[in-house]
Amino acid sequence: MNKLSQFGIAASLLLCQTAYAVDELQDYTKTSGVAGSLLSVGSDTLAGMTTLWVEEFQTLYPNVDSQVQASGSATAPPALTEGTAQFGPMSRPMRMREVEAFERAFGYKPTELRVAIDAIGVFVHRDNPIEGLNFSQLDSIFSETLRCGATKSSKTWQDLGLSYDWAKRGIQMFGRNSVSGTYGYFKQNALCSGDFKRNVNEQPGSASVVQSVASSINTIGYSGVGYQVSGVKLLPIAKSGSDYVMPTHENILSGQYPLSRYLFVYVNKNPVRELTPIQREFIRFIFSKQGQSLVAKDGYVPISAEIASQELKKVGIE
Repeated sequence: MNKLSQFGIAASLLLCQTAYAVDELQDYTKTSGVAGSLLSVGSDTLAGMTTLWVEEFQTLYPNVDSQVQASGSATAPPALTEGTAQFGPMSRPMRMREVEAFERAFGYKPTELRVAIDAIGVFVHRDNPIEGLNFSQLDSIFSETLRCGATKSSKTWQDLGLSYDWAKRGIQMFGRNSVSGTYGYFKQNALCSGDFKRNVNEQPGSASVVQSVASSINTIGYSGVGYQVSGVKLLPIAKSGSDYVMPTHENILSGQYPLSRYLFVYVNKNPVRELTPIQREFIRFIFSKQGQSLVAKDGYVPISAEIASQELKKVGIE
C-alpha cells in the first residue's frame, strides 16, 4: 500500500474517532437573557473555528452582535488587557510577560481554556514523491542555525534524497509570520528554537501558506493540518529516522504525532465574580457537542468530555 493510500485510510479513521469523541460531550441547551456584544481578538489559526462558533451562537441568540478579529496570537493578550475583547483565541500559551501585563491591570491572571487540538502539518506539492520528513531534515530545510541534528543545509530536493527530475530543483519555503503561534511552535519544536532562514516566505495566514505550496512544484510549507487543499500533500513526520507518524486522532491525542498542540481561548474571569451571561453561554457552547462538532468541521481535533469538564470548572460552570 502506498503512502497516499495510507494517509487516506488514516484520514477516514480520524473522522470516525472524532465523531465518537464528540458524541461523548453534552448537548447545548439554549437559555434566556443572552444579548449584547461578543468580541474576539487573536489567533489566525483559530479564525475559522471561532467564526463557526460565533455564527452558530448567533442563530441561537439573534440579539448578539459579534466581531471576530484574527491578526495572530500576539494580539489576544493586549486586547484582553485593554478590555477591547472578551475572548482571546491563541494557538500558543500566553507568555509570562503577557500574563504579568494582564495581572498588573486586573490583580489576577487570565483564565486559559483548552478548546481544541491542532496538528501542525508539513505540506509539499501533490506531485512531490517524498514519503516523509524528520526533525533533522526539517531543520536542514528551514533553519539558519541547525540545532536539531542537521549537519548541513538542504537547498535542493536532492539534499533530501530525491533524484531524477527532482535532484536540481531548489526548495522554496513558506511559513507563518512571527506574530503567529504556529510560527513560534514550529520554531521551538521542529527547529529546536533555531532561527529561520531569511528566504522563508512568511505568510499572514495559515490558508495562504498551503495555497502557496500548491502553486509551485518545488515548494514546502508548514501550517495547520486542517488547511489541506487538493493541490498539496500532507507529509507524515518523525522526530528522528524514518518511522513517520500520520496525524490521526489517536496519534495526536497520544502525543505520538510530534507536531501537535492544544489551542486556547483566554478569558478575563474575575475569581470573585460570575461571568456575564454572554460569556458564560458562549463558553458553554464551545465545550458542548455542537461546539466541538464545529472544531471537527474546521479540521481540528475535538477535546474529550473529561477535558471539557475540567475547563468549564475553571470559570465556575459545572
